[in-house]
Amino acid sequence: MSTLHVTVDGDDTGDGSTQRPLRTISYAAEIAVPGDVVRVHAGEYREWVKPARGGRDDRLRITYEAAPDEHVVIKGSERVDTWRRESGSVWRAEVPNALFGEWNPYQREVEGDWLVRSGDDGSPRHLGEVYLNGVAFYEADGLEQVKEPSRRTTAVDDRTGQVRPIPDPDGTRYVWWAEVGADTTTIWANFQDADPNVELTEINVRRSVFQPEKTNVDYVTVRGFELAHAATPWAPPTADQPGLIGPNWAKGWIIEDNLIHHAKCSAISLGKEQSTGDNDFTRRRDKPGYQYQLESVFSARNYAGWTKERIGSHIVRNNTIHDCGQNAIVGNLGCAFSRISGNTIYRIAEKRDFYGHEIGGIKLHAAIDVEIEHNHIHDCALGIWLDWQTQGTRVTRNVMHHNCRDLYVEVSHGPYVVDHNVFASPAAIESMSDGGAYIKNLVGGTFLVEPVMDRATPYHAPHSTEVTGFAVAYGGDDRVIGNIFVGPDRVGAEAESPYPAGTGEAAVWGYGSEVYDGHPSSAEEYLDEVKRQLPGDLGIFLGLRNPVYISDNVYLAGARAYAEERDACAADRDGGTDLAVRLSDDGAAWLTITLPEDAARHRVPPLTSADLERVRMLGLPFEGADGRPIAFDTDLLGARSEAESAAGPIGSLQAGANEIRVW
Repeated sequence: MSTLHVTVDGDDTGDGSTQRPLRTISYAAEIAVPGDVVRVHAGEYREWVKPARGGRDDRLRITYEAAPDEHVVIKGSERVDTWRRESGSVWRAEVPNALFGEWNPYQREVEGDWLVRSGDDGSPRHLGEVYLNGVAFYEADGLEQVKEPSRRTTAVDDRTGQVRPIPDPDGTRYVWWAEVGADTTTIWANFQDADPNVELTEINVRRSVFQPEKTNVDYVTVRGFELAHAATPWAPPTADQPGLIGPNWAKGWIIEDNLIHHAKCSAISLGKEQSTGDNDFTRRRDKPGYQYQLESVFSARNYAGWTKERIGSHIVRNNTIHDCGQNAIVGNLGCAFSRISGNTIYRIAEKRDFYGHEIGGIKLHAAIDVEIEHNHIHDCALGIWLDWQTQGTRVTRNVMHHNCRDLYVEVSHGPYVVDHNVFASPAAIESMSDGGAYIKNLVGGTFLVEPVMDRATPYHAPHSTEVTGFAVAYGGDDRVIGNIFVGPDRVGAEAESPYPAGTGEAAVWGYGSEVYDGHPSSAEEYLDEVKRQLPGDLGIFLGLRNPVYISDNVYLAGARAYAEERDACAADRDGGTDLAVRLSDDGAAWLTITLPEDAARHRVPPLTSADLERVRMLGLPFEGADGRPIAFDTDLLGARSEAESAAGPIGSLQAGANEIRVW
């Protein structure tokens, strides 16, 4: 075991000692062996680090770290200072194609399964990017638009995929356009009043910044870097899912304490690899992408080693991730058994150059036994999107606000737990699944439930990737206990519905648990209805609503309770209830809320996951990844209480006005 030092003035003929440091992280990654530490010293490194091997186990890792108190930047871009003024504020640069190798991002389009549209007019978008002093430009629809950049008055709507107007307060739009020739890529860009040869001007060159090309490079730690500027491709669940950084189908990575930004699509990928499918729907068009996704599950399980022993169990913690086009964290299958905690995520898919159904701050498929704990996610197209096989998943103690939508759980069967979170965006929770437990959250926007009866998805043996069955999502079978719901009558609330279009016909939405009205209130009531429908089989269940288990919630500002709820507290008061989350200049998040006296006095009995009814379809209990019951005794701020406690995620809320730092 040794420490290999890398410096910007080192030499790859050195031995990695402090006296003879290496020049590139990439060379250190070729020679590092289990137990080694690659310590990188201050400076800027423009390379794609491709670890040749991983550690042996969790004790004998290979660790890549920035030297203590030193700023280390690794970029997938190159600086260009050979721009020639063409006319006015338009400049032109000619870049040799040899700079890109086999991956020219100005030739490769943003394309793949479930991509709905690219540019505002449907024109292609490419993986390239131009940056001026760290600000990313927009790709124009043609050279003429570079010469006369119009105001950016339209963008792709996050919900419907349609073009809609957006405000543009100053009219400034930095745009670029490229043409790829046999030997040269020519880039035109409008730099407004800047001189690109004097300022820092960079272009995307490399697909990734830190990711092996081989699979099964296990037990790698990446710590303390600034990682930026990757020409990552669109990463749907049916494709190879490269990220700016990621393990590429391996086990036991730790990605921590990094600043990660400006991935064209996805920043951190915990996703699947290419052999189990790679945009086959887009390339073949012979059957639904849904069918290809089903096949990828079995291909991964049967041929690619998708088991707990070989894949997943990653830790992603205490990173700041911002300004990425598709996801901050993405992953299908390879994310299983992982923990995502302490991250700050913002401005994801807010540039809106392209739109698709795989966009979100955190977008995971098959998040089996994944814990998403204490993250701050704001100003994103969608906060957390859990899609397919959300089983054993826990979303706890997160703060989410100013997103188009906060939490979306799609075609899953549970058991999954959502507890002690703040959901403060206009569209707070959307469930197109069964088998959830929503415990002691603050829900400051709409709640939507919707059955999905045309897509049966897999479920698994407990704490395993082994598939044990398939089911459609009937909707319901949820436990909703001890939450605070804030309705549309609050001070400063938006009058317009967050569901103007694109909502399914079977969807029911509102501002509280009233969305479950008509569902039976117990398993016994549900079974009585089944017996009344006998004899029969499948047809009986298709016409029934799942039971729900709802109690002890608080309803403010016009939020409404489930008709058969036990021990609800409806605490409306004249004048409404304020609710807001604001950011201070230092990045702190402050929650303000006014509570009526009876809402503050309302108490929720102590609760563990062992007290919850098993999920209907799987017959499984709610429990942690370790197989033990979850105690819901720790609030958002870390305070513990084993006795009865206040509703919502913060035990210290008082009657009247509250202003509490939540991040």
